[in-house]
Amino acid sequence: MRDSKKDYINSINLNANSDFPYLVLDVINDQSYPRNPGFQVMHWHEDLQFIYVLDGEIEIKTLDTSVQVDKGSGIFINKNVIHLVNKRTSSCHYNSFVFPDYFLKFYFGSPATVFVERIVGKDELPICCFPKEMDWCKSILSALSRLADLENRKTEFYVYQVLCLLSTLWLEVCQNIQVQSKSTDTVMGIRMQNFLRYINEHYKEDISLDMLAKSANVSKSECLRCFKASLQTTPYKYLTEYRLSKAAELLKNSDEPIGNIADSVGFRQVSHFGKCFKEKTGFSPRDYRKKKITAAP
Repeated sequence: MRDSKKDYINSINLNANSDFPYLVLDVINDQSYPRNPGFQVMHWHEDLQFIYVLDGEIEIKTLDTSVQVDKGSGIFINKNVIHLVNKRTSSCHYNSFVFPDYFLKFYFGSPATVFVERIVGKDELPICCFPKEMDWCKSILSALSRLADLENRKTEFYVYQVLCLLSTLWLEVCQNIQVQSKSTDTVMGIRMQNFLRYINEHYKEDISLDMLAKSANVSKSECLRCFKASLQTTPYKYLTEYRLSKAAELLKNSDEPIGNIADSVGFRQVSHFGKCFKEKTGFSPRDYRKKKITAAP
């Protein structure tokens, strides 16, 4: 992949020559503030990039794959990875955080360097998604959300706050992500794409472990292993989280009866849906809907 970088734009960090080369792009629909050389074209950069979606949904394309990231979720794009970011919804808003990897090493010769170099620049981990449905992603997404908030309320401590949050963010990434060998990662990545695509297309239906495993032509035990290694969860927990996320959207954006919503996202018993939803959000479906209505402008 790296041999082909010359055919694509090297998107230089606009703050590269400053004493704090940290760049935050505020992208609203088809406008980037500030305008960046790599915006809306295939490009790469020598810096690390994290993206946090504030509204709508985006698609990140690399030379090998394509992933979607929705509101409240995020993604990491490694250095030197050729990619393109597109919006998938009419209304879209995201923040892109770009910075050099030496921010994370603290000082020359620091023992922290090993925790940076185990991930940075590795072909085995070109991108890594942080879906809001996954519990292990919550701390990472919290840090990204706080970085976004900082842009709206900068103080005299802004630079130090950014550095502290980036370090916190990277620690969470290191603790939750394991870079596997390239061949293993490629095979598992293909299988996970099949699993997640199947769930996306069939979550409204009754899905068994056997059906999910067959979507990638693997055994049930291999399906379980892939989910554990890639997402640190089980297929059942991921499916439940996915269904609850879809239900939350319907509760917020429709007047459909709660029983109908539960059935439409794959819960056959309303009582079970209510129990799972409250465990996830802290609210019953009814109270969650009231909360959203009360909070609306």
